[in-house]
Amino acid sequence: MGDFIQIENLCHAFKTPEGGEFLALDHINLTINKGEFVAIIGTNGSGKSTLARHLNALLLPTSGKCMIKGLDTIDINNLWQIRQTVGMVFQNPDNQIVAAVVEEDVAFGPENLGIEPSEICRRVETVLASVGMTEYRYHAPHLLSGGQKQRVGIAGALAMHPECLVLDEPTAMLDPVGRKEVLATVCQLNKQDQMTIVYITHFMEEAAAADWVVVVDQGKVVLTGTPDEVFSKTEQLKAMGLDVPLASDLAYRLKERGLDLPDGIVHDDELAVALCR
Repeated sequence: MGDFIQIENLCHAFKTPEGGEFLALDHINLTINKGEFVAIIGTNGSGKSTLARHLNALLLPTSGKCMIKGLDTIDINNLWQIRQTVGMVFQNPDNQIVAAVVEEDVAFGPENLGIEPSEICRRVETVLASVGMTEYRYHAPHLLSGGQKQRVGIAGALAMHPECLVLDEPTAMLDPVGRKEVLATVCQLNKQDQMTIVYITHFMEEAAAADWVVVVDQGKVVLTGTPDEVFSKTEQLKAMGLDVPLASDLAYRLKERGLDLPDGIVHDDELAVALCR
């Protein structure tokens, strides 16, 4: 598998209006392997979005290193290759849509890469199918729901054929139905196409779908592990101002009341099975 993304002692300082510095990332160390689905969680201002922007060199380290497939983001000669390797999907779907028709929007990235028109058509077809948006290919994006727009945004990123997709709070502005659609799309890309996924979120139920969860607090990585391992630390997460998935929280409270439940309950069905016993 190998280290697909390797982050070593990564620091990022922003200049403050007063002329000082604010350390948004404080000596981050993180390895993400090819094909993994990693969720990064943290409260607002924890540094998780700043970290996301380092993964395709939208931001560059103040110190330390961010390596993508062995390419250092700080080297300007690597920029083109890094941005083709790592696709980015942002929070607001409206900010990512550039064309008046869905299929033209999806074709925009490959056109800028100078891809052959016949290959662009093939890619548009494939990626619209992969996000379940084929029937909307001739629609105007502004008439779509939030979840559908975000799926068009994901299709646009996929049309560039990245090996990794970084999604920065992709469901923050969506309703529950849209959130479900986007998460299902991402899970499918990871499981079926073995695409590496880095998913920034503050919805714990979404993070629970990942293979691996990274908790960022005040610019530092404070906790990593499987969803079971991370969400069993209910008190620690709540002290940071984070929620835990509903099933984890309920299991924790029931155990406090003396009910004998197994550790590592994250999903509703796990809690149901444990309670039925």
